[in-house]
Amino acid sequence: MGVTNGYAAMKAGEALQPFSFERREVGGKDVLIQIAYCGVCHSDLHQARDEWGGAIFPMVPGHEIVGTVVKIGADVKKVKEGDMVGVGCFVDSCRTCPACLKGDEQYCATGMILTYNGLDRQGQPTYGGYSNQIVVDEQYLLTIPPALAPDGAAPLLCAGITTYSPLRNWGVGKGHRLAVVGLGGLGHMAVKFGKAFGADVTVLSRNDRKKAEAERLGAKDFVAMGGLNESSRLTGSFDFIIDTASAEHDLNTGLTLLKTDGTYIMVGAPPEPLSIMGFGLVLRRRRLVGSLIGGIRETQEMLNYCADKGIVCDIETVKIQEINEAYERMLKGDVRFRFVIDLASLSR
Repeated sequence: MGVTNGYAAMKAGEALQPFSFERREVGGKDVLIQIAYCGVCHSDLHQARDEWGGAIFPMVPGHEIVGTVVKIGADVKKVKEGDMVGVGCFVDSCRTCPACLKGDEQYCATGMILTYNGLDRQGQPTYGGYSNQIVVDEQYLLTIPPALAPDGAAPLLCAGITTYSPLRNWGVGKGHRLAVVGLGGLGHMAVKFGKAFGADVTVLSRNDRKKAEAERLGAKDFVAMGGLNESSRLTGSFDFIIDTASAEHDLNTGLTLLKTDGTYIMVGAPPEPLSIMGFGLVLRRRRLVGSLIGGIRETQEMLNYCADKGIVCDIETVKIQEINEAYERMLKGDVRFRFVIDLASLSR
């Protein structure tokens, strides 16, 4: 197939730079997508810097992809040319294990094939959405409802489903008190979904810098956790806490804020191990659980729900040439709340 243009990290920690490479030919079940937008996830930065280990270079990041179908294989039934579609965090899985058959491909027994920084069935590296086009098997495509703005919909494919899935799985809804730790790309979506599901939402943050934003997004309360008085006031207050923080932080204080039988949901992924005191769990029969993303079926359910409720991510659109600056700003928390790359800038 023709040359694909994108931006890549050539080595761990290096600035991303222009990079050209070949995509596979469009097979019978494949779809060629002209990428319009790609969200910038904090995990992109972790991977490009090889902070989690196992990185494959050159690396073209990007797993929040929205674009237009420009070519389909002879056996494709799900979409047609001209459709607006999305590609999330993975592009394949074994398809036969219990998790895949259930629609939980993200928990594939042999491991899902990541949209980037993975190896495909032929053992070739996968390259992500910081590029002008991508070829994907139709089984791993999402349909973007017309009611969703494509740029605001892009981060739903990671930030959206990462928060939607656990809130749905553990039944967060009307009558529940939900706390959201961190108000970034994931946290702001947790607030939106929590409110839409009927829960009373409180944002827990390190300081009060984002208080006005939390209120605008629909949080009923905002607590800066800088002092002991604040945490003591909230002891035993919440049915659920969803923790979106990716930096090292104290879980033990958070656990004390749960009611008996409360659930602490981890969706952030700090790079270092976190210490847990057993009494924080056993004295109130609390649960500490984790969640990744969602399968294709659930992600489509989320997109349809967002279209019905008018929910998209709050974004700042950037040019691909600004990606390294965007990474630095992201490290400083200087984004409200998700960067999205306009891939039209790549051709310019």
